[in-house]
Amino acid sequence: PAGNLGNVSALGKGLLMMRDLGLIRDLPRIACAQAANANPLYLSYLTGFWEYRPVEAKKTLATAIQIGAPVSYERAVKVLAAFDGVVEQATEQELANAAARADRAGLYACPQTGVALAVLFKLIEQGDVRPEHRVVVISTAHGLKFTGFKVGYHERTQPDVRARYANPPLDLPADVKAVREVIDREIGQG
Repeated sequence: PAGNLGNVSALGKGLLMMRDLGLIRDLPRIACAQAANANPLYLSYLTGFWEYRPVEAKKTLATAIQIGAPVSYERAVKVLAAFDGVVEQATEQELANAAARADRAGLYACPQTGVALAVLFKLIEQGDVRPEHRVVVISTAHGLKFTGFKVGYHERTQPDVRARYANPPLDLPADVKAVREVIDREIGQG
């Protein structure tokens, strides 16, 4: 996930140091993922980094990267050049559904990680990431810090999001029999 761009700058610097120390031989490709509502790096990337203009960041579910004027822009561009970097963006719907999809596999992804995962899915569709590639998605927070995001998604109350993987809560009486009946019905054994 890319907001203020300090993480990508530090990641690149660390990987270059590891190479210089002989700890790694090859440098990976780095992808920066921005929320479409706060995407100055992405817009600059579209121009080959020839143009850069801060943007007025709009409200995004990925609040930690809701930044329109990143302070580490120049350093991030240098890192992206050194690592054959790519920048992509994710809409509110894409990031919310990607986070929920990851949760189905046992993660509990924050919205910023949802941005990174949505971008990964786009890069796969575009052919930039292929089956033989190894991919690491950096998660910058835990979903517990964003319970409103999680609850809103599953209750289908997030604006601009059609919740593809919603698992809405069920209100049941405090009765073991009622709970068992619903469990049996939901898992198809009733």
